[in-house]
Amino acid sequence: MPSSHTLFPRVQKERDGVRQESRGYRGDEDKWIDLLYMGKKRFSGLEVILMVMFALMTVVSIAFIVVFATGEPGVISNNVTQETFVPQCPNIPQSQRVDCFPDAGASKQQCEQRGCCWGPLDETNIPWCYFSTNHGYTVESTQHPNVYEMNAQLKRMPSPSLFGADIQELSFHAEMQTNNRLRFKIYDAHSQRFEVPHEHEGEQKVVFDTTMAPLVFADQYLQLSAKLPSSNIYGLGEHVHKQYRHDMNWKTWPIFTRDAFPNGGMHNLYGHYPFFLCLEDESGKSFGVFLMNSNAMEVTLQPAPAVTYRTIGGILDFYILFGDTPEQVVQGFLELIGKPVIPSYWSLGFQLSRWDYGSLSEVKTTVERNRAIGIPYDIQYTDIDYMEDKKDFTYDKVKFRELPQFADYLHEKGQRYILILDPAIATSKLVGNISYGSYDRGTEKNAWVTESDGKTPLVGEVWPGETVFPDYTSQNCIDWWVDEYERFSREVKHDALWIDMNEVANFKKGSNKGCDNNNLNYPPYTPKILDGVMYSKTLCMDAKQAWGDHYNVHSLYGYSMVLATEKALQRVFGGNRTLMLTRSSFPGVGKYSGHWLGDNAANWNDIKWAIPGMLEFGIFGIPYIGADICGFFDDTTEELCRRWMQVGAFYPFSRNHNAQGYKPQDPAAFGPDSVLVQTSRHYLIIRYTLLPYLYTLFYKAHTTGETVVRPVMHEFYSDNATWTVDRQFLWGKHLLITPVLDPGVDSVAAYIPDAVWYDYETMERLPDRRKLVQMYLPAEKLGLHIRGGAVLPTQRPDVTTTYSRRKPMGLIVALDDNNQAAGELFWDDGDSRETVEKRNYVHYTFSADDKQLKMQVTHNGYRDPNNLKFENITVIGMPYAPISVSVIDGNLVSSTVPSANIQYDGNKKVLFLHGLALNLGENYTVNWETAAEDYQRFDCYPEENADEIKCKERGCVWQKSSIAGVPHCFYPKDYGYIVKNKSETNSGMTLDITRNLKYRTSGRPDSPDIDTLRVMIQYHSSDMLQFKIWDPTTERYEVPVPLNVPDAPETDENKRLYKVLISENPFGIQVIRKNTGTKIWDSSVPGFTFSDMFIQVSTRLSSEFVYGFGETEHGSYKHDLNYHTWGMFSKDQPPGYKMNCYGVHPFYMGLENTADAHGVLLLNSNAMDVTFQPTPALTYRTLGGILDFYMVLGPTPEMVVQEYTALIGRPVLPAYWSLGFQLCRYGYANDSEIKELYTDMRAAGIPT
Repeated sequence: MPSSHTLFPRVQKERDGVRQESRGYRGDEDKWIDLLYMGKKRFSGLEVILMVMFALMTVVSIAFIVVFATGEPGVISNNVTQETFVPQCPNIPQSQRVDCFPDAGASKQQCEQRGCCWGPLDETNIPWCYFSTNHGYTVESTQHPNVYEMNAQLKRMPSPSLFGADIQELSFHAEMQTNNRLRFKIYDAHSQRFEVPHEHEGEQKVVFDTTMAPLVFADQYLQLSAKLPSSNIYGLGEHVHKQYRHDMNWKTWPIFTRDAFPNGGMHNLYGHYPFFLCLEDESGKSFGVFLMNSNAMEVTLQPAPAVTYRTIGGILDFYILFGDTPEQVVQGFLELIGKPVIPSYWSLGFQLSRWDYGSLSEVKTTVERNRAIGIPYDIQYTDIDYMEDKKDFTYDKVKFRELPQFADYLHEKGQRYILILDPAIATSKLVGNISYGSYDRGTEKNAWVTESDGKTPLVGEVWPGETVFPDYTSQNCIDWWVDEYERFSREVKHDALWIDMNEVANFKKGSNKGCDNNNLNYPPYTPKILDGVMYSKTLCMDAKQAWGDHYNVHSLYGYSMVLATEKALQRVFGGNRTLMLTRSSFPGVGKYSGHWLGDNAANWNDIKWAIPGMLEFGIFGIPYIGADICGFFDDTTEELCRRWMQVGAFYPFSRNHNAQGYKPQDPAAFGPDSVLVQTSRHYLIIRYTLLPYLYTLFYKAHTTGETVVRPVMHEFYSDNATWTVDRQFLWGKHLLITPVLDPGVDSVAAYIPDAVWYDYETMERLPDRRKLVQMYLPAEKLGLHIRGGAVLPTQRPDVTTTYSRRKPMGLIVALDDNNQAAGELFWDDGDSRETVEKRNYVHYTFSADDKQLKMQVTHNGYRDPNNLKFENITVIGMPYAPISVSVIDGNLVSSTVPSANIQYDGNKKVLFLHGLALNLGENYTVNWETAAEDYQRFDCYPEENADEIKCKERGCVWQKSSIAGVPHCFYPKDYGYIVKNKSETNSGMTLDITRNLKYRTSGRPDSPDIDTLRVMIQYHSSDMLQFKIWDPTTERYEVPVPLNVPDAPETDENKRLYKVLISENPFGIQVIRKNTGTKIWDSSVPGFTFSDMFIQVSTRLSSEFVYGFGETEHGSYKHDLNYHTWGMFSKDQPPGYKMNCYGVHPFYMGLENTADAHGVLLLNSNAMDVTFQPTPALTYRTLGGILDFYMVLGPTPEMVVQEYTALIGRPVLPAYWSLGFQLCRYGYANDSEIKELYTDMRAAGIPT
């Protein structure tokens, strides 16, 4: 064999359904797999480098698999070497050491006996005993059966053993299964080992590099390490991870299903998930690694960054999944293990449960009091207390005597009933010494897990006392389970099934006989599982099941129970989808079941840690996920439960559940008028409104593998600030949930990703993006924001989904930066199985811009019996008010929406359309004609006799408008000044701005433009600021009237009522009231002009309610904003409409739509005018001086006046006598006439 050769020829992957061999060239549209072999040479171990070349190619990226290998056929040996073994110790960073002594008690002598390297440190979490480079395997031969596969035979190098029984000869198989999935498998070349009987669905960067440590493959100890391209690792489970992104500082996570409390420790919990996702960098390139192995294992993460797997059985069967984004990796993983089921529509409703209501009477009391408060509420559970002595397939005929009729009682009000079953079956008889049929029939069918003899049922103890354990891997057991469930369903009607304790849990250690001393119960190495004993709180590892030793299949117990239960549900419910909820799970369970995060507690840690848990189960393929709201164990508090009900309203699986002996925590238990009830009702109503959107997300999960609850990182991976966001989460792409997760606070640090966001409740646009902000969330509030670009389907809510599904539907359209939005809707009957596969559904795509909304039916295979219609459409971020709205149906018939059905909020930029009656299942286009674009024009030629030539000479746009008052000549959007330099302090800002010289002149030859200006913004107090704009090179007139400004500015941002933002091109100042988000000044509009004798600046207004400016005669106190101009220049002029009179008062007060008020003073004494327009906006024009604005923020109108007069000077206190009635005229004849008048007034008794 030559020292180096290529195992496979270069290969072009399948294109257009045809596999083509290369002829020694690479085309730009080719995907190649190179499998290179470096010869029969000793390296540092089996070094498997899986390389993905992300190249800019038309079809797919280039993927390379490079296999380097480094030492007697299917033989187990204890590796007693004839020669002295000398370890070859590498000179590597500490972060790359791989632990050669993962068990306890490492010492120099014991380390060297293993042929490893000893290097003690002053830190104990870094391995002191680590692998040498001369452990591992060499490649003896290779084969390539086709262009996509490679096989190799490996032989172990002579070296000491870690735990004995090393496999001397291994087989290696690698296969590129799809464009984005690679599988490689390492197994015993000559002996069959346990493999998971799982249902499978059918720029150069090294992403998984195992060259850092040797492969170890012994009978009961398999180890593989791999260096990773980044530390952005997510997944592995099931555990409590306090953060979504893993801490890579030498953390070891055991994986082995276990009934344990999720209390924040690093121990193993209910599920078994050896899958992680790695985000490589800001490009979004990602990959996932799945080890298909069900044995007890542990995974160590270290700072190299690197990962080490240690498992104590089976084989190494890895799948590497590649994606351009994290979401694509999840889709690839779910394509492999199976995409999740769409839950029944009703299962998305709110649910109530507790362990030990005590009686059915108490259950009904709970139901009634929660019905009475009017919260949306679909499902009621009973836990094991409904059973007779906690025995499966029974019910307590005393305390739950009427249980067979309970489902009907709930159905009368549109609600559903779910009950629980555990796997363990009691061996004792029923009350009255009656035979327990379920146990007897199971014994007759040999349905139980047996002891190591394969015959004797293993006996343990669970809730009902002494029990046996069904072997769901046995067909006999499956048949028994299905039959028992069918029998029980005929006795007690219910709607769905909750299965628990299926890790499998056993209150005895192994069995009531204990466990034998052998290598299964006491393996050579035990991963760092809870208690450190394999059979702790479960079965003996040498117990027998149809799939093999419990040692191998323990973590598959819940999975096998799910498969059996799915058959039982199909038998009982037939074509109805129903619902299954399981505690223990394994990859693939999501095809059939949902999951909850287990027996949490009522504390502030568990409400936080639920979010990483939900995000992880999203990538594990179980999107129907949630935590027990308000906590399972311990008494909750009102505050904790209130905050938990708020966030729990947005768990996909939304259930309030608590444990035996603790005070009730259903919402109504806190009182019908409590804040908890009010906020719970409020957010559950929002949930029910958005259920069509949530249901559509589950359709997307089922058909494409997209996540439902989604990490912010999945959408905004290019922003590294999102990589660690795990106190917020998304519903799909478009809904951001920001809960309060700490006690005693009314604001949270919330990250606003880089997009347009609108507050769901106020519909106002957030001023911030790509920024960490303090979000004010008082006791009754949760942060809920819609992403610009979304079209969300909605439905009018009701107290159950049974009723809400009969109500009209709607759409929320949230426009993005480009005034566009898109979305979709999936709708079926909500309950039947396989509606997607049978095409029994309606599917819409929606697309919108600022002029129309298209509602396109892409599939119409279902007719809803309720004749549903789209009734309301809300368009958020709508820049202009519409003149008219029309609807074109699928037959191209157009109808006009009555003006009474159209509402526009100009301050919030929201269009509301009501009473539309658009039939579900039909195509529509909704068009709106707007003149408001004309209202965005700012007059470039306020002088008389404007024409196109004069207009264009000023660099402006000429376009006639049919709307009265709208200027035909208006400024282009970038006309004005540009920010060049900016400096900020805690008391204000200073800027230098320069005129946009693209426009050569403002068009007034006698008034030359000033190209460079200085801007100063000063935060004078909590409720007053100043912004001043002047020529820094030439002195200009400034008003010498003194003002009363504070001696020191307000430097504490938290005390200021306002914040100031700067728009850079064109330059503009935005002043925002912090507590409402209202922009009360926004001069980031075109047209700012500053010349020697003409200055013009415009600002958008917060509302149409403006008062002030003078002195002139106004026809009403509130200004008419329909293109009215008011001059100000003191003049001996009798009052008259639009005539400037004696005084000059360039001050106005504006009311905001929130009922707050503010005032603005322009300190400028030159002749000026102000123009109002319907935008709403205001334009100042003055003939000299500078711009020197002062703003006061009230917040009430009276406080605005007080703050204004405090600034300019309080009014004089008049002499008392001057408050009397006074007489005067111009033109008295003489003093006698005055005396006569005075006498007459006195005689008439008129005070004078």
